[in-house]
Amino acid sequence: MALSARLTTVTDDRLLPKVVDTVLGSNVLTARALTGAKKWTGGQLVGSIKYQDGLDGSSFDGFDTFSTTASNRRVKMTFQPRFYYKSVVLPQTEIDINATEGGVINLAATELAMAAQEMSDEIGTILYADGTGNSSKDFLGLQAIVDDATNAATFGGLARATYTTLNAGYTSQATLTLASMATMYNTCTSGVHKPTIILTTEAIFALYEQLLQPMERINQKVSPVKGQGMAGEAGFTSLLYKGVPMIADEKCTSGVMYFVNENFLDWYAIPSVKNKAIQYNPSSIEGNNYDNKFATVNGLGFSWTGWKVPTNGYSVVGQVILGGNLVSFDPGKHGQLHSITGV
Repeated sequence: MALSARLTTVTDDRLLPKVVDTVLGSNVLTARALTGAKKWTGGQLVGSIKYQDGLDGSSFDGFDTFSTTASNRRVKMTFQPRFYYKSVVLPQTEIDINATEGGVINLAATELAMAAQEMSDEIGTILYADGTGNSSKDFLGLQAIVDDATNAATFGGLARATYTTLNAGYTSQATLTLASMATMYNTCTSGVHKPTIILTTEAIFALYEQLLQPMERINQKVSPVKGQGMAGEAGFTSLLYKGVPMIADEKCTSGVMYFVNENFLDWYAIPSVKNKAIQYNPSSIEGNNYDNKFATVNGLGFSWTGWKVPTNGYSVVGQVILGGNLVSFDPGKHGQLHSITGV
């Protein structure tokens, strides 16, 4: 109904103490990778891997001569640190006005919270890419890690054509079938090492549902925290495949189903010695996947430079910073079915 001047001239509007986010969606990979962060040490991240067996042993008899040729089994993988930022800029005049009794929601705190959440969302897109964005300044993503040299011929400083154990499972599969999923699952499995999570799009998640009998379509909640299994209502909705949770991630590359062993996929974080870790109360923002205790950016390695005051204006600016990289020292433990269009 239209409000008359009789009413509006004597009645205040009431601003609710919440901001509803209608933009940000799910961000599964980022939430789980960053919550299990390991500490970066040194200029480059270097690890040794075994890429081939040594000389074969042999049965022998009597005075047979033993082979004593030395063999090289190991090589180093090297990863570079990378950084990401997002600026928060506010006129000090607006902060001053917001600080009066009429300020229902804290302007500066809300802008910082929204920037950190948006930054996490942007990083979520990067972690599915190949790391070549912005002149290879972007973090490495699954498109480079879960690959067989199709998208990333070199990984960790090594040529996949030479070091073939760095090749992940990579199969084009237009029609999704349980048989093709089983083949990829087996490709990524070695003894006790099996995929711990399957990440895909909402569309392919729905295709998988079509492959299941009605009594098999049991949804469960999986924790956004890496290393944790089932969760309460704050978790991500999943279906199980061979006991492995499959989750629809809005950030996942179209047409792709990733089989990931999170024991061999790590976020190495570089803590800031100058800036403070992000600590804010996201309760003033609701409607996205960062408004619960599991999936906020608190504790995920984001730091805040603090407000900086320009010398030629009445305003403030600061940056949210994240340093580190997503790495895998055994890409062969992962796999992907790509180019999926139907069942």
